[in-house]
Amino acid sequence: MVSQFWSPDKVRVLADIDFNWPEGTHAIGRLDNNSEGMLLLTTNKKITKLLFESKVPHKRTYLVMVLRVVTEETVEQLRKGIEIIVQEGATYTTTPCEVALTQPPADLYPSAYKLNERVPYSWLSITLTEGKYHQVRKMVKAAGHPCKRLIRTSIEDMQLGDLPPGAVREYSEEEFFRLLKLDTSSLTTV
Repeated sequence: MVSQFWSPDKVRVLADIDFNWPEGTHAIGRLDNNSEGMLLLTTNKKITKLLFESKVPHKRTYLVMVLRVVTEETVEQLRKGIEIIVQEGATYTTTPCEVALTQPPADLYPSAYKLNERVPYSWLSITLTEGKYHQVRKMVKAAGHPCKRLIRTSIEDMQLGDLPPGAVREYSEEEFFRLLKLDTSSLTTV
């Protein structure tokens, strides 16, 4: 599904979820059509600015399944920053981030991706604070490990947990701000 309520293309959209969306609900950030996991929705238009234009960067964590066995040297290369191709072929070196080899997620819902069991793969946990277009996919590809599955598992202290696909978890505004570590004192000036 795509991270919007309407699309001219024949894709699943947020409006397809059986939920009574309050008027003005919109997505904060996006997940591309091939990604899975947590998507934040709100009716407060100031949240996006607080999260993405804040002086304090906010952490986002992803579980990433990549082709081939990843070495510790590659993990270190990703941690330190790796050169990726961005808009119009220009290059950009990513800022240092948290990267670790991890086990496959046993408790996460099955993926629509069918895998060839004879092809080796690795799972990484990547936590970053910047969000260039398709950055995680570009990072692992630049390291020689194309992404096969990408799951956003958290934004700051807000966790995907065991929430199944298409399910909605509601939070009070106070809890929402606390988990995302948002400074509400600037709400009046945003």
